[in-house]
Amino acid sequence: MHLRRYEFRLIVLAGLLTIRGFACPGPVLAAALPETTNPSAPTPPNVIVIMADDLGYGDVSCYGATAVQTPHIDRLAAEGIRFTNGYCSASTCTPTRFSLLTGTYAFRQKGTGIAPPNSPAIIQPGTETIASLLKRGGYSTAVIGKWHLGLGGPGGPDWNGDLKPGPLEIGFDTCFLLPTTNDRVPQVYVHDHRVPNLDPADPLWVGDKKPSDDHPTGVTHRDSLKMDWSHGHNATIHNGISRIGFYTGGHAARFRDEDLGDKWVEQSVAFIEQNQNRPFFLFFASHDIHVPRIPHERFQGKTQLGFRGDAIVELDWCVGQLMETLDRLKLAENTLVVFCSDNGPVLDDGYQDGAIEKNGRHRAAGPFRGGKYSVYEGGTRTPFITRWTGHIEPGISDQVVCTIDLAASLAAAAKQTLPENACLDSMNVLDALLGRRNAAGRDHLVQQDNGSSGTFALRSGKWKLHRYDRKSARNVVVEKPLENTRVPEYVLFDLEADPGESKNVIGAHP
Repeated sequence: MHLRRYEFRLIVLAGLLTIRGFACPGPVLAAALPETTNPSAPTPPNVIVIMADDLGYGDVSCYGATAVQTPHIDRLAAEGIRFTNGYCSASTCTPTRFSLLTGTYAFRQKGTGIAPPNSPAIIQPGTETIASLLKRGGYSTAVIGKWHLGLGGPGGPDWNGDLKPGPLEIGFDTCFLLPTTNDRVPQVYVHDHRVPNLDPADPLWVGDKKPSDDHPTGVTHRDSLKMDWSHGHNATIHNGISRIGFYTGGHAARFRDEDLGDKWVEQSVAFIEQNQNRPFFLFFASHDIHVPRIPHERFQGKTQLGFRGDAIVELDWCVGQLMETLDRLKLAENTLVVFCSDNGPVLDDGYQDGAIEKNGRHRAAGPFRGGKYSVYEGGTRTPFITRWTGHIEPGISDQVVCTIDLAASLAAAAKQTLPENACLDSMNVLDALLGRRNAAGRDHLVQQDNGSSGTFALRSGKWKLHRYDRKSARNVVVEKPLENTRVPEYVLFDLEADPGESKNVIGAHP
């Protein structure tokens, strides 16, 4: 599509005004989009959204990886649609998860950057989410796996009491969670509103300051670690690994990192079995392949890429277990499965796990530049697959789709109407997700990093404009430079001619 210079400037201006907070609430650039109508699916399907963590475009074999094999994810792609322009809305986890569930760009709400361990609930009760929309349509709803969207009221989570508001207050019937991330304290599960197996005689304390002078940390007890840290992950030690943040107590409730994948599968299979005779929505939020990458022992050593590659194998196994469950219960023909990632890849994200040394020729981001924390394509263009046996004709699509669109699209699949002022930026691209003839995805997309550094990108057709408030791209968690490059305030790329974003053409298109 040829884009006239003045049209492009208008689109850029509208996007940047919205980012700056001057635009009135509503879909970003909605006026620039043609009106479309998407016919509803023939029967509202069950829905499983599988979100990987830190998985890059080139990390699975159906997207070109050769150093690691992912047969179960490949099967999804072979039986469904593999999108080559599938995106998440941010290059870090919390804002992407916020946008996926709410259908609203995270930069519209303060406090949606990477959530600290004691973060209060970021999505407030009364906010429409995928879960609330589908629940209203008669679905049973569950989130199992990584949450990282905060728990509790303004004062933060009461780890020894009721952890609410949380998922159950925004539409989920049940949850079984990793409450933060596996590299952030505390290493406990959350089941609905409580930490299971918590002993009142050993209360859980979580904080951002060392609780005592003799509290073991990754700095004071570095020789005891089974996985050393490289930056930023040197506080409380659990399971031989030092983390971000401090905590004490709750010993009977603590998990072993190696068991997380098995636990997510166990809980998910039970939920599917319990709800096999009614519509259900499962948000399977894997912790893999986020650091610390400690897959179960049966997966360790399965690849030449070290623990990072082995964690990909574990993730693939989890996908296979979900597919096997659908097959066993004869639910595959009534279940729409969406596979995606919360952001692009990162090799060294705080631990010395051999990811860099053993990477070889593996290209985690595929042909794209950048990765996690950046708004280059490698940070937000990720694996994106849909499968609905008997309803989706297998193939490959170059339509632009994004995780933020799942709210409106899945609501349409469930025959639910979006309330006014809900899911502000989610577009109903159900036809594209189902591979219907002549169906179009979105024609523009705003991308952000963590949201705290003023770094955004706007893709419109083949054009992509970066905007930086800082003079260098940085890892916002530990303030390390990304690619160690200086960047001007605005950078423009032609993705058709230059998908690797190597040539700034803003001088030719002032």
